[in-house]
Amino acid sequence: MRIAVAGGTGVVGRHVVDALDRAGHEVAVLTRGRGVDVATGDGLDAALDGVEAVVDTLNLMNLREKAVTEFFTTTSRHLLEAGRRAGVGHHVLLSIVGVDRAPGYGYYRAKLAQEAVVRSGDVPWSVVRATQFHEFPGQVLGAIPGPVGIVPRMRCRPVAAAEVGDYLAEVAAGPAMGWAPEIAGPREEQLVDMAHRLLRAQGRRRWVLPVDFPGTGRDFRGGAMLPDGEARCGVVTFDEWLADVTVP
Repeated sequence: MRIAVAGGTGVVGRHVVDALDRAGHEVAVLTRGRGVDVATGDGLDAALDGVEAVVDTLNLMNLREKAVTEFFTTTSRHLLEAGRRAGVGHHVLLSIVGVDRAPGYGYYRAKLAQEAVVRSGDVPWSVVRATQFHEFPGQVLGAIPGPVGIVPRMRCRPVAAAEVGDYLAEVAAGPAMGWAPEIAGPREEQLVDMAHRLLRAQGRRRWVLPVDFPGTGRDFRGGAMLPDGEARCGVVTFDEWLADVTVP
């Protein structure tokens, strides 16, 4: 089966590519380096020739809602329109658990807009919502450089990106599901505590300032980003992942 992966060199996308390779699928990685620009649509028609499924793991780390919304909706439309022309039978989108329960956060509103584009498109679809990845505390700490790390108070169930990649590959190889079962990590954590543990493991001295993000503080503290009901459960804990990535 020929499957294309948008964002195939990213945190999750590279694991999707690895999982598809292991399963014996032919993988087309959609990158500018291979002549494909999903943001403009250039090269997509040729890249999707013969493709049966597309997995979209594209991401944009930007706090400006307008920019993120434009990126997500535009890239999704380009993938769906080119997919329709190429006869793609399954479009798989990676999204976020609880994205509809924290409406005060612009990034999540952008992901909801992207989901709406996919759901209204002409290609049969599956949306896989995942909890935060183990890499998330590092991404948060890296967003604002300096001696103080600003970290939101958040309950979460972090999941290994590799396990999400395996799941996305599995979903892509099957029929369109609409709303696929969510995927979450094995253990609930506090994001602030994860940030402290990450810094200790890296031997870095930095003050972590816990904050409530405007409009989302109550949602994040109250567990809005935790699975609501049954979810596929990963097995790798944050501490296990941390020990592995910080081995000298």
